[in-house]
Amino acid sequence: MSRIFLAGASGVIGQHLIPLLVEAGHTVAGMTRSPSKADGLAQLGAEPVVVDVFDRDALIAAVSAFKPDIILNELTDLPDDVNKIGDHADLNARIRTEGNQNIIDAARQSGSPRILAQTVAWELPDGPDARAVKQLESSVLAEGGVVLSYGQFYGPGTYNEGSIPAEPRVQIDRAAERTVELLGAPSGVVVIVD
Repeated sequence: MSRIFLAGASGVIGQHLIPLLVEAGHTVAGMTRSPSKADGLAQLGAEPVVVDVFDRDALIAAVSAFKPDIILNELTDLPDDVNKIGDHADLNARIRTEGNQNIIDAARQSGSPRILAQTVAWELPDGPDARAVKQLESSVLAEGGVVLSYGQFYGPGTYNEGSIPAEPRVQIDRAAERTVELLGAPSGVVVIVD
């Protein structure tokens, strides 16, 4: 079984992934930047790691201490209110560029574990977010990693709890199950949709 460092553990998909990973026999370090979320991660079965992805040295130290076989980058910087997503484009772009690069640097300095990182399965309008997605995808593929290209989430805890969004879409539990199935997938872009 693998040691998995899950960045973005307290996010929507992270909270669905932890129990599945633990049930499959993996040891999970659940990374969050919020100390208040550590107990919740522990209750789900992860070893909480409180570190900000933008604190490069602290991230490298945390990843090196855990010695993962796999780094699962599920980080986004999105608001709780779906109507404010546009206000977060630059923040989300930064987490996909600088944040992802810090994860890659941490991986390189801790034995080069396998990297899987999330992006979106739809075409974003040209702008910082679209450029950030392309940069994340190319940098993960350059490391021999896997890009998890998710459809819009729906189901418990998502923006679409009570409705089904337009395609491409994927039910959150199905997205988490597919992610666990893909831990050993060959390098490439995998589209995860219903």
